[in-house]
Amino acid sequence: MKRKVGFLLALPPNDPSAATVQGLAQAALQAGHEVYLYLIDEGVKNMPEAGYLALAREGAKVFVCAYGCQQHHVPTDSVDPAVSLCGLVVLSGLIDACDPFLSFT
Repeated sequence: MKRKVGFLLALPPNDPSAATVQGLAQAALQAGHEVYLYLIDEGVKNMPEAGYLALAREGAKVFVCAYGCQQHHVPTDSVDPAVSLCGLVVLSGLIDACDPFLSFT
């Protein structure tokens, strides 16, 4: 059964949870599920990482908090077209639409 699987990541690339989320999201994609990922707080620093860009290019819907980018000095002038900058209202919708929704904070 195809599911909508959501992830929230609020931790930087050097945190072990960043690799965990990437691996779980990749496994969910390979299993045929729809994958939604929201990067917030220090998690926005994962946006330019190759693994996260690959997820977006492979079909995961990757959303990045625009305010978080501003607060953590993550440039947004050359964001990959596969990634969407957005606000918290998108996160609210993802939490509501995804089952399961996993948070790594």
